[in-house]
Formats: sequence, structure tokens, C-alpha cells
Amino acid sequence: MKEFYQQMGKYFARYKGYIVSTFGMNVLAAIFNVFSFSILIPILQILFKVNTERYELMPWSAGSIDEWVEVAKNNGYYYSQMLVDTQGPATTLLILGILLAFLTLLKTAAYFGGSACLMPLRTGIIRDIRIDIYKKILSLPLSFFSEERKGDILARVSTDVNEIDASISSSLDMIIKNPIFIIVYIGILFGMSWQLTLFTLLVVPLLAGGIGRIGKKLKSSSLYAQSKWSDGISQIEETLGGLRIIKAFIAERKMEERFTKVNNEYRNAAMKVAIRQSAAHPVSEFLGTCMIVVVLWFGGYLIFQGNSSIQASDFIFYLVMLYSTLQPIKDLSKAGYSIQKGLASMERINKILHAENNIKEVAEPKNIEALNDSIQLEHVHFSYVEGHEILHDINLTIKKGQTIALVGQSGSGKSTLVDLIPRYHDVSSGAIKIDGEDVRNLSLHSLRGLIGNVNQEAILFNDTIFNNIAFGVENATQEEVEAAAKIANAHDFIMEMEQGYQTNVGDRGGRLSGGQRQRISIARAILKNPPILILDEATSALDTESERLVQDALEKLMKSRTTIAIAHRLSTIKNANEIYVLHEGKIVERGTHEELIEQNGYYKKLNDMQAL
Repeated sequence: MKEFYQQMGKYFARYKGYIVSTFGMNVLAAIFNVFSFSILIPILQILFKVNTERYELMPWSAGSIDEWVEVAKNNGYYYSQMLVDTQGPATTLLILGILLAFLTLLKTAAYFGGSACLMPLRTGIIRDIRIDIYKKILSLPLSFFSEERKGDILARVSTDVNEIDASISSSLDMIIKNPIFIIVYIGILFGMSWQLTLFTLLVVPLLAGGIGRIGKKLKSSSLYAQSKWSDGISQIEETLGGLRIIKAFIAERKMEERFTKVNNEYRNAAMKVAIRQSAAHPVSEFLGTCMIVVVLWFGGYLIFQGNSSIQASDFIFYLVMLYSTLQPIKDLSKAGYSIQKGLASMERINKILHAENNIKEVAEPKNIEALNDSIQLEHVHFSYVEGHEILHDINLTIKKGQTIALVGQSGSGKSTLVDLIPRYHDVSSGAIKIDGEDVRNLSLHSLRGLIGNVNQEAILFNDTIFNNIAFGVENATQEEVEAAAKIANAHDFIMEMEQGYQTNVGDRGGRLSGGQRQRISIARAILKNPPILILDEATSALDTESERLVQDALEKLMKSRTTIAIAHRLSTIKNANEIYVLHEGKIVERGTHEELIEQNGYYKKLNDMQAL
């Protein structure tokens, strides 16, 4: 339970009012339950003549709790006798039966009230966990997702959160209610016979110990099962993304066998967890019955010896209360099983929630609203893994309004270099400055607000064309969106679609061609109107006609902006103010297109290969 409160305590703290209400309702339910049971005792004693003693009415004088209980017990017997004497046994049974039904109504109403107060707590905690995970995913650096499988992250957000809902949240009622019932019932039992109750409490650890043995490995087993299901989700995600390749290479059977293997491993792990969990009820039932038998023997022994403070007639009520105590104990142990499963899922979720974000802002970051002079990269080194540098001693300056280009073979560090400017990653050493200010001293919001991106893969969301263009721009009007689309050469094809700007583009823009997706992403950048523009091979995946339209749109976008362009097709960057050639993480050449051709170096070789 300690681990449970450590993991979930911060979520409970947000719903203190509901917890207090639930607690109060369950206290009432426990009290009404005790009263409803207590009514049966004088009826049984009088109707079946178990107790022939005559009772006199005692004054309800204030005294100790023991005295008050004794008076209440005596007067209960007295009123029962009076009813039998005046109304007869049958009428008395009916009256007390009605009273029993009324108390049961109050008990069930209080119980329902406690459960109803718990619903906002249950649903709220699951909502809060989902929101916290999503916010954390948005805040984590890109490096986190390059190390984690997408399917595993999806499994944690979906399956693991559902497991918490099914195991922890559904157990909250038992966690809050059952301790209250157990405390109230044990208090009554102590009041009736402390010797017998003390003996009972010595037996209870045997019950708890037997159940505890079963649940000991439940968390680790659940953790293993959940990891196997994450493998399955990852394979489904990979299959959906690579379905074209799977079919092209006739690899359906191979993928099916691969998924069947991991699915069987999950099934075996889940089966072990389910078997262990299903053992809880029969084991607790058997141990509970054994405890009742032992207490029955010990209580009978005390009564036969004449050493007991409890009468034989009251012993019936004692056994009823003891048996009633067993059910909350069983429910509490059952909740313990569920919580262990949920904690395994919470541990997996915490790998996201507690993941370290190494892109941190300084205590008082500065806001930047415009690029006034230049961007400087000074002795920049970077590595994803310590000891394996991707960029080595990069030095370059980009003046305001200039267009610079980065060229080189795949893996030379071009995309990594431009990712350092908006701080998707931080430099290992050296500094990146905008107008002389280190980007690490700037607020991330204002820094990234200066930069617009157009990538090789146009990333669109499953939404309308209008919302994709207006993405990230508050309160964009129809006229502004259309103006941006016209500059991007996208307006004409948008208007030819069935619903114009309100047409849904499908998952990742799947209903559009590559050139159309790219022009919409350019329109998005135009609408944002950033002073710094990063073009990451924006035309490399397009056909000739689409490339011409996109290139025309890019040239309009680049006007009066500071542009950093990554290009494999050298023809698209011939007019750049300066071209930097990267090879194995180092700048090996720099200059204009003509200057680099004259140098007859690496750039000339790339240019000749493309011309050929």
C-alpha cells in the first residue's frame, strides 16, 4: 500500500473533497449495518426463548461508553419484550422486520452515496494521467522518441492506462470502504469480548499471510505481460507503416509468424497472472472458514468454562459480526491483487512521466521577437551518444536575409545541424547564438516562434486543409489562409476538392499527392510568417512538375527571410548566398556555387555526379 500511495498520492490530493464525502458515507453505511444486525439478536432470543430473563427499563444516563452500550443493550431487550407482551410474537416480528428493512435502506443508500462520490475521483484520475502523459510527450525532446519504439509508447498510453482504470480505480471503493467496515466491526467485537477478539486478531495474520504469498509475484508477472503486449502493439504499428513493403516482398507469412510468436508469449504471461489472481477468492474463502471454525471452538470453550464475558445468546451475534468482517478483509485482499497489476502498469507509464527532459530553460529566459543581425554557430560539437560525435567544430555565420545551403552525403550531419538551432537537441559543446545571444538563454516558445520548417516529408494532421494551414497560428481568418495558399500555389487544387478548404486530408495527408501535401506545408509556413526558414530537402521526393510548383512556392516564401536549406539536388540551391559542404560531420568546403565549382573539390564531384 505504501508504494500505491507514493505512485497515486498526487492524483488523490486533487480530489480531497470527494474522498472525505466517500469516507463519511461509508462510515454511515457501516453503522447502519451494525444496527441492522443487532436488531436480530433480541428477536431471536425472545421468539425462540433462548433468553427467558426479564428486563427493566434503565435510564439513558450519560456515562462511559461501556455503560452506555450496556444500557442500550438492556433497553433494546426491554422494548422487544414489551412488544411481544403487548402485540404478540407475530406482530413484533413484522414490526422489527420493517425496522430492519428501513435500516437496510439507509445502509444501501449510504453505500450508494459513497460509491457515487467516488465516480468523479475514478474518472478524474484516469483523465489526469492521460493528460499528464500527453503533456509529457509534447515536452520531451526528439531524442527520447528516437530511443523508444512508437508501439511501446502507444501501449503505455492506451493499454497501461486502461489497466490502471480496471485495476486501481475500480479498487478505490474497496480501499476506502473496507478499512472503515473492518475498524467498526472490530470495535464492536472488542466491545462484546476483548479476549475472544484478541484471539481472533492473532489468527488473522495467518489469513493475510496465505493471501500475501499468492500476490507476492503478481506485480512482476503483470509487468512482464504488459511488456509482451507492448511488443505486439509495436509490431502492429510497424505492419501498418510497412504494409506496402510487406506485400511487395511477399512477407505476409513471416510477419504473421512473428506476431503469433509474441502474441503467444503475451497469452502465456497473461494466463499466469490470471491464474494467480483467480486463486485469491478460493484461498481466502477457505482460510476465512478455518478462522471461523477456530474462533467458534475457542468461544465455545470460554462459554463452557464459564470464564467468558459473552453470553451464549450474544455469541451468535458475535459470529455474525465476525463473518461480516471477513468479507471486507477478502475484498481488501482482492483489491491488493488488482493494485499490484495496476502498479506494474503505472511503473511503465512512469518511464514516460519521469523521463528526463535535457532541453531545459534557464530560470529567467529572455524573449526574442525578431532576427536583427545574424545567426552564429561557434565551435559547435554534437553527439547523440557520448564518444561518437556527429558534428565536429562547426563554425558558420548566417546574416539576416541571406540564404545558405547545406549539402553533403546522407549521414553527414546536415539535418542534425539545423535541429540544433530551434533546440530540438542541445550542443555538446560550443554555442549557437542569435544576435549574439546564446539560444540556451532564450525562451523555447519565442525561439521556435522565429522559425518556420518545411521538411522532406510534409507532416499533415487528420483534419481539414484549413486547420492544417492555420496550424499553430491563433485566430487565422479564411482570407489569410487563402492568401497563404495562393502564394504556395495550393489555392487552385484546394478549390477543386469536394469541400474546398474544409476537405479532410486523411491520416497523415493520405488523400493528397506528395506535391499537394508539400504545398500545404509551405502555405502553413507562409501563414506563420517566420523571420527564419529551415528547408529540409523540401523538393527531393517530388516529381518534376510538382517540384517546379513547390520550388516556385519556396522562392516566394524565401523572399526577405533568412533561409537555411538542406538539399540533395544542387540545382535547387545554386542561387544561395553561401553553400556549406559537410562531410562526416565537418564543414569541408564553403562558398558560392561558382566558387565551389572552381575549387574542384567535394562539391564539384557531387555536381558532376548529378549532371551525369
